[in-house]
Amino acid sequence: MQAILKRSIHLAALALGLQALPASADSTLALGTVTVTGEEKGPLSSHNILSSVDYVGSDVLEKQPVQYSWELFNRVPGVMLTQFNQGTTSGKLSFRGFNGEGEVNAVKLLIDGIPSNTNDGNMPFIDMVFPLDIEDIEVVRGTNDPRYGLHNIAGNASINTRVGGNEGKLRLRSGSFDTQELQAIKGIETGNWSQNYFVAYQKSGGYRDHADAERQSFAGKWFYTADAGWRAGLIARHYEGEALEAGYLSHADAHDDPRQSYANNATDKGERSMDQLSLHLDTDVAEDLAWSSKAYYSRFKDRRWVRYWRTVSQQERFNDEDQYGAISSLSWRPEVQGLYDFALEGGADIQRQEVVSERYRTVNRVRAGQTRDQVFDLTTTGVYVQAVIQPWESLKLIPAYRVDRIEGDYRNELSGERASANDYGSIRQPKFSLVYSPWKAASFYANWGRTFQVGVGSGAYKLAGQADDLKPSINEGWETGIKFSPLAWFDGRVAYWEQHATDEVQRKLNDAVGDSENVGETLRRGYDLQLNLYPNDLARVWLSYSRQFSEILEPSPNLPASKGKEIDHMPHHLYALGADYQASDKLKLSAWVNGQSDYYLERTNATGQYGGYTLLNLGAEYRVSESVSVDVQMKNVTNRYYEYVWYDSTASVAQSLHAPGDGRALYAGLTLDF
Repeated sequence: MQAILKRSIHLAALALGLQALPASADSTLALGTVTVTGEEKGPLSSHNILSSVDYVGSDVLEKQPVQYSWELFNRVPGVMLTQFNQGTTSGKLSFRGFNGEGEVNAVKLLIDGIPSNTNDGNMPFIDMVFPLDIEDIEVVRGTNDPRYGLHNIAGNASINTRVGGNEGKLRLRSGSFDTQELQAIKGIETGNWSQNYFVAYQKSGGYRDHADAERQSFAGKWFYTADAGWRAGLIARHYEGEALEAGYLSHADAHDDPRQSYANNATDKGERSMDQLSLHLDTDVAEDLAWSSKAYYSRFKDRRWVRYWRTVSQQERFNDEDQYGAISSLSWRPEVQGLYDFALEGGADIQRQEVVSERYRTVNRVRAGQTRDQVFDLTTTGVYVQAVIQPWESLKLIPAYRVDRIEGDYRNELSGERASANDYGSIRQPKFSLVYSPWKAASFYANWGRTFQVGVGSGAYKLAGQADDLKPSINEGWETGIKFSPLAWFDGRVAYWEQHATDEVQRKLNDAVGDSENVGETLRRGYDLQLNLYPNDLARVWLSYSRQFSEILEPSPNLPASKGKEIDHMPHHLYALGADYQASDKLKLSAWVNGQSDYYLERTNATGQYGGYTLLNLGAEYRVSESVSVDVQMKNVTNRYYEYVWYDSTASVAQSLHAPGDGRALYAGLTLDF
């Protein structure tokens, strides 16, 4: 079956069983063993986007000592991790100068191709997936990917899980802060049928007091591949999580005793459940025509009790979301005389979100009054077309165009207000990419495109007192770079990028109504450097560095002091360095460093800079037999103090609030292959 049994492209290092992708092919880089399907048949995939695209394989990911899978993205160049360390609200990823505060959520998340952001753009669905079940992760940074609309402001991140095969793995992990974890996967493939099952359980006492957490997840995947040239499948996931929240500390207390939790946070906690069900169909309509479709349902139910400071009351926050959607694409690959290669793809998607958002004033989790009772729905529809035109082997051109439309209705059950979504009109997004490879050792690429941002929550609707419909914020970005592989043991990429936004809006995170506010006209820009070195058959070294700049060009009228200032929570420097060394046939040693510089806490840049860190981690893996391996990993080896900080201007005394990160931690794991 030609559309399903596509050619495989293997990416990465010589001694680790990998081959570098030819520089002339695209602009992607990989870390670890990655198999990317496509592109002789079937849908166009991420490595056709000609942007800064990165893949990280399962051999790098599956034994990482993480509490949550968003932490795995610390291996992806240019990605920033925001670590709240507040129970179920643990953290998230972001990039291209957008922070992870939750005010502007600029990254589209996909799990096995299924949109997995909540209405506000956050990424709690990532918690459903554990490292052992991940085949690879991929990140597309930039504005030129036409496949996705809503939340695809700065790019997208995909998690692809294991499907097919007869592989079985059991992983046990135990370590610091009373951490205990079990993960197990099993594939069963017979004839045309494949089944995959995954189960995980994790509990931890947490680095800080009052930070206990317990999580469990299940996934089942059933696929049938027909001899007639089509494949159909069903994926089901369920997740339950519960965690206490340690809360925030003053600057002095955080540094003097980072493990403490104030008495006023003694009843803060979070409860979260999620479900995701998806149907997948891929088929060859003809020899040169392939159709791919997905339909899905996702459920997100989250209840959180939180008290940010002793002078404010505790809140109960409840969110209940149902999401329905479908995605379809048709890919045509005819032979065109005079062209080296050609492909044309059109696609459409629809996503409906039905949301209940409630908030209450509480005392020790007992309700004292309701402050929010909102019910709303939002439907987004989009269509796109893109072509891959290759006049000759060394030049590839990809023009693309996408259009999205948004509609929905809103009810405020406390005030009785009703509203419809802003008439954003047809949101048009032209895009263009190219790559030129005059030599096999290097390829030059460039891209330009537009993406969009609209309000989230009540901010998407034309509420009372609003005279006119709001327009979408248009993000226009471009990038240019070079991917190079001058030697068999050395490859890398250097890129410069800019992203300009009109009328950027952000959520008011602690606003009872859930409104948005205008940030103004903004500019983000920066450059990225990535290097992979394979000095010999036993070693691998990787290095990445990103320099970011931001400026509020024209501020909103309500904060004129932000003109010319930087966007909050955006460090200037992101960097990572790591190495693997195969010391013997059985022993593998690893070391890696992640870091970032300080950031401002708010848009006037008047309240100081915080948040910088450099963390060293070490690991060792020993293969006892063909089926058994053990590993030991130490995080934050130097016991470096680091923290997440935000500025609370709503308390009786405005101040910075601090959440210390984990201190030195040691974990031991056992993996059994069966």
